[in-house]
Formats: sequence, structure tokens, C-alpha cells
Amino acid sequence: MAKKGWDEFEIGAMLRTFDGKIDDIAGTQQEDRAYSQSSSYTASVADWRLIKPIFNKDYCIDCQFCWVYCPDVSIISRDKKLIGVDMDHCKGCGICVEVCPTNPKSLLMFPEQADEETEIASWPKKDEEEA
Repeated sequence: MAKKGWDEFEIGAMLRTFDGKIDDIAGTQQEDRAYSQSSSYTASVADWRLIKPIFNKDYCIDCQFCWVYCPDVSIISRDKKLIGVDMDHCKGCGICVEVCPTNPKSLLMFPEQADEETEIASWPKKDEEEA
């Protein structure tokens, strides 16, 4: 069966990320997962992304919301701790930033050309509540 292009799927079609059943998705390394041909993991999308998330571990509480809601499995988590973003497969949708509950957020969106170290150095500071 030939691989379908994005414009050949029926409206409302469900694209499965993985082939077959995976019992322990969180415990299976990304490179060891059986990705389906309709998954964006089989192709890099980094060349057309305009904005990207940058992760600041200093504010992360490891709630895993970003990992749960990322539509492209681009959040890299090991032992229930966020360790980064797979920039080869992140489309820059910003869902990870929207679901992040920290203040300031541990993930923020920046232009694709932004330097990670520069942006982390100028990260917003935590709002101090008045006593």
C-alpha cells in the first residue's frame, strides 16, 4: 500500500502515531517505538517551523502536561522528567506552552532563529506574591 500524502486523507481521519500496541509508551525510548508511516516522527518538519518552544528547566515542575498534550510526541521525557524538545519533529504549535501551569512558564515560544542560551538568560522572572 502506497503512503498517502497529507492531502489524500479523508476529513476526520484519525492518524495513529504508532503501529501495533505499545504497553509502556512512557518506558519505551523514542528511538525504540514502532512509529506508523502517518506519524510525523518518520520525517523532519524542522525546516518549515517558524516559531519554536524553548525549555527552561529551572521552572519546570515535571507535571508532564506538555508531554501528554503534544500532538507530535516531540516532548522528550525520561523517568517522568522533561529533558527537552525534539526539534526535528516539533511543528511549533505552542500547545506545550499553553498547557504549562508554571509561573513563569517553563516553555515559551520564540522565533525559529532565536538562540536558546540568550532567551533563557532573559527569561521572565517569577511573580512574587505580596505578603
